[in-house]
Amino acid sequence: MGARQVDTGADGLMLEVDEAIATLRIDRPEAKGAMTAAMWAAIPGILAGLEADPEVRVLVLTGSNGVFSAGADIRELRGHYATAESADAYHALNAAAEQALAAFPKPTIAFVQGACVGGGCQLAVACDLRFADETARFGVTPAKLGIVYDAGSTARLARLVGTPTAKYLLFSAELIDSAQALRVGLVADVFTPDAAADRVYAFARMIASRSQLTVRAAKDLLASDTLDPERVRAWEQESRSSTDVREGLTAFTERRAAVFTWGTAP
Repeated sequence: MGARQVDTGADGLMLEVDEAIATLRIDRPEAKGAMTAAMWAAIPGILAGLEADPEVRVLVLTGSNGVFSAGADIRELRGHYATAESADAYHALNAAAEQALAAFPKPTIAFVQGACVGGGCQLAVACDLRFADETARFGVTPAKLGIVYDAGSTARLARLVGTPTAKYLLFSAELIDSAQALRVGLVADVFTPDAAADRVYAFARMIASRSQLTVRAAKDLLASDTLDPERVRAWEQESRSSTDVREGLTAFTERRAAVFTWGTAP
């Protein structure tokens, strides 16, 4: 079965599902991947569809033409800031999209090339993992616009890179390169431009081959700073009664690759 295109309902967002990997692409090369209100508004629905799709095990969020996203469309943003009410409505769309991505139960990977700035960086930080090529540049730039960064986004950034680095990024609004992003923990790895796509998708396929029960449980339990004993017990009980644990142990003793089926269509 080949890759299939899925209608996102929003210009500038393209979605492709290739076996277990879904790729959501920010595709506005003429605007350096700038996000419109319609694009923000479409993201929760796109993610709901992917959550319900048993074929999809991993989501890769990326850009096009060597650019991830330059952030919000500034020309459009001026109109949204015409009144406090319209600004609030716009930021509600923005926050809902980010929260939907952060709460998406399947593993998410941001594959970053070129500019990953403002709202683009906000989306990347909401993913579970971030990989970059050497052209990537990251910035959190509301201080250049006089905008107060969303509280949830601020907290998520600080949890990822630590409070001192979050302050550096937010106070300065300066861009950092891929090497610095790797040093501060903003990205998990950096690849050469010619190898990056192959490396990222190989990693995505590897995650898709693992027990999705284990992966989903780990993501759920790591979503909170404190572990809820009831949630831990629920996942442990699910594991003990699942076919995945039996398949994993059998495959290990038979020295073969396991074929995990938890979460797949019956």
